[in-house]
Amino acid sequence: MGDDLSNAVRDDVGDDVLLARAYLNRVAEATCIPLWDFVRCEGPVAAAAAIRSSSEPQDLTAFVGARRHSADPHADLVAAERFGLRLVVPESAEWPHFALACLEQTGLARLAEYRAGKTVHDKNGERVPPLALWVRGPGKLRSLAVRSVAVVGARSSTPYGDQVAGELAYGLASKSFTVVSGGAYGIDGAAHRGALASGGETVLVSAAGLDRVYPVAHEPLYRRVAESGLLVSESPPGSAPHRQRFLTRNRLISAFGTGTVVVESARRSGARNTAIHGEKLGRPVMAVPGPVTSAMSVGNHALITEGTAQLVTSVADVVSVIGSIGEQATAEQAELPVDTRSARRHQLLDVLDSLDDTTRRVYEGLPARRPVSITDLVQTSGLPPSRVLGAVPVLLLHGLAEDTGEGVRRTRL
Repeated sequence: MGDDLSNAVRDDVGDDVLLARAYLNRVAEATCIPLWDFVRCEGPVAAAAAIRSSSEPQDLTAFVGARRHSADPHADLVAAERFGLRLVVPESAEWPHFALACLEQTGLARLAEYRAGKTVHDKNGERVPPLALWVRGPGKLRSLAVRSVAVVGARSSTPYGDQVAGELAYGLASKSFTVVSGGAYGIDGAAHRGALASGGETVLVSAAGLDRVYPVAHEPLYRRVAESGLLVSESPPGSAPHRQRFLTRNRLISAFGTGTVVVESARRSGARNTAIHGEKLGRPVMAVPGPVTSAMSVGNHALITEGTAQLVTSVADVVSVIGSIGEQATAEQAELPVDTRSARRHQLLDVLDSLDDTTRRVYEGLPARRPVSITDLVQTSGLPPSRVLGAVPVLLLHGLAEDTGEGVRRTRL
């Protein structure tokens, strides 16, 4: 099976980890709080072994008991190879640590609530990181949320909405923003097509397994996206597009974009769910106004009135809200007077002094001039991969490190 693994996935992770992650990805539905916690504490290989032998924590049994013996990671990886997919895991160099750092933070907060005895289910989809991602296409998964925008909206879109979505996506992609959406009818499809028409990159996040195109009529769209961008799914091959998978999928769309633009939405809709995820994750949310007579604009107007979303009407408006993280930081740094830059440097040094030993060791393993992979950081820091993976998002969030899309490097103080 080792040959199958090397063909179906990236070769920077050991077979034991890949098989364990594939098993864990299949044995329970995504965003299972007890499973995520167990894997965090024990690591994927030990967690998978415990579940197979029925020795997992009692609160996890209800979620994994039905599939513990039927989940077949070998079969999933063989299917992945057949359909040109690869399995990307947190131990992979391709893993989008920067994009998913926000889910790590909300996941830890949700875990604290769970441990305090609150309900384990969130009807809108738990905001925790995925255990693994199935991917197809040449796009750069690890650079998501560095320069990307989620463009979402109603399936039953109007001609007005389709036109606006297509024009926004075209303009954003022309400015080298990656357009992220969900591949559905209506606004999603218009956004993907607009980005493709510009020759830019787009990412389609599916609620089903990537070997099951949904909706079926979008098979040509999926194929075009896979040729130049990325198809991404949390669901293993063969998975059907159940309703709950759409809700959990929406949190990934929000996390993968620097900001989220809702083009059209009814008062109760999946697009509104995506917008709420974006707000909870700390991402800017924007909404396009529409005719007051249109039922497909009611949700947008509510998002604007409630203060959840900022009103935008053009590509320039969107860029002014989200900008480019790298360009914006550089411009702000250049405009700062010398004394302010010095204050910023001292602020970062104070943060650095407050880090725990593990995070400090990872920071010290970061070069300042060239980006390095997680694998390189494991070597330079001398720490286990799980600890390095936990420390990198902390450094990114505090501004002590930056993700260049090719790797992580130290921020210049």
